[in-house]
Amino acid sequence: MEKKTPIYDCHVELGGKIVPFAGYSLPVQYPNGVIKEHMAVRTAAGLFDVSHMGELLLKGPDAFKNLQYIVANDCEGMVDGQCRYTPLCNENGGIVDDLLICRINENAYLLVVNAANKDKDFEHIKKYVTGDCVAEDLSEGIAQFALQGPKAPAIIKRMADENTIPKKYYTFTVTEVAGVKCLLSRTGYTGELGYELYCAAEDAVGLWNSLLKEGEADGLIPCGLGARDTLRLEASMPLYGHEMNDEITPFEAGIEFFVKMEKADFVGKSALVGKENPENKRYGLKVTGRGIVREECEVILNGEVIGKTTSGTHCPAVGPVAMALLKGEPAEGTKVEVSVRGRTVEAEIIPMPFYKRPSTKTAK
Repeated sequence: MEKKTPIYDCHVELGGKIVPFAGYSLPVQYPNGVIKEHMAVRTAAGLFDVSHMGELLLKGPDAFKNLQYIVANDCEGMVDGQCRYTPLCNENGGIVDDLLICRINENAYLLVVNAANKDKDFEHIKKYVTGDCVAEDLSEGIAQFALQGPKAPAIIKRMADENTIPKKYYTFTVTEVAGVKCLLSRTGYTGELGYELYCAAEDAVGLWNSLLKEGEADGLIPCGLGARDTLRLEASMPLYGHEMNDEITPFEAGIEFFVKMEKADFVGKSALVGKENPENKRYGLKVTGRGIVREECEVILNGEVIGKTTSGTHCPAVGPVAMALLKGEPAEGTKVEVSVRGRTVEAEIIPMPFYKRPSTKTAK
């Protein structure tokens, strides 16, 4: 039986279409529909319940030493209030998960992990913890919301002390939003400017309702899993179980920037040595023929299958696109065919991300 997030009843009251996802009952969309939710995030603001995500804590005098060995990115130089993205690798160099690190202080690091992988991640991390350090699973007591879109800063500014709002991407503060104590981070999974808010589960309903009420005049609407997926695909952000899994390496998944091979050591490093230029890599596809490409479709070049798609759909702001793991290093502009239900659909290799938001130096 699926779990419910702390604001499940709010989703039902708002007319959310509830579906099972990662062990939870979550809204895939609301009555406005996926397209309107997607475009609200691109033009105004959208609010997502992502309380199904997992929150793990590494704490103790040896927390940094353990973290530095467990993750593939380099955590040296992180300061309090800083976030860092990283793959979590297994001994074979495959991706156990991708996660966000939040440095609370020198002895405490919050790790935000994918819902479907939370238990697996926790067991994986505990296996490597040594010395004066403990790993804790805080997930059940924490609710998480994502407020995303160009109007997000204006909404938060009216709900929190402006001096306590994080201004730089991948930073966070501990503050009060609508009177609720939150960890407020300048992060997101939509390709838009926005924030993620973490609060105690018992405060979740009040904070959710306050955010929706305060943002209504700015065009803020609740958004479900459907828009979350189309937004991340437009932004070419990889999703675990699609572009990443326990067999795919970070170099194949296209997140090599977050793997620091110059580190003394980390779990999976020895297996990754010599695999920096893999046969298969992640590419972007623009569908130029008639049809929608989904995951697990063969990609064909000159009659030869060169790989498979990992994600794909029609995205409201950019049209039909897909990502794929392909061999042979096809150049940008290369014409390919994708096998979709027994017929071929024309496509073209294009650069990622498919969508880039208008640049802003800081959140105003």
